[in-house]
Amino acid sequence: MEKAIREAEEGILMDVTVSPNAKRNEVAGYNEWRGSIEVKVKAPPRDGKANAELVRFLSKLFGVEVEIVKGKTSNQKTVLVKGMEKEKVIEILRNVSKQRK
Repeated sequence: MEKAIREAEEGILMDVTVSPNAKRNEVAGYNEWRGSIEVKVKAPPRDGKANAELVRFLSKLFGVEVEIVKGKTSNQKTVLVKGMEKEKVIEILRNVSKQRK
């Protein structure tokens, strides 16, 4: 999971694979092959709805502002989690993944 998360000047950059049209918003785990965190969102991939849902979901999950910095038209994205430390992001993601199981 750590391979998908790296430090940046403004916070943490996280590589994400987004699956739209899901039953619920959730962190589905780590995709080793892609080297990214898998996130499912309920919104469809039209008119920026899935992107907006992803930003809302991750902002609520981490309790800070989140911004898509790369891949706005792709399911492979890089998001910036502003003002957080890498260890805290990893801890939150692991806790959420454990709750899913």
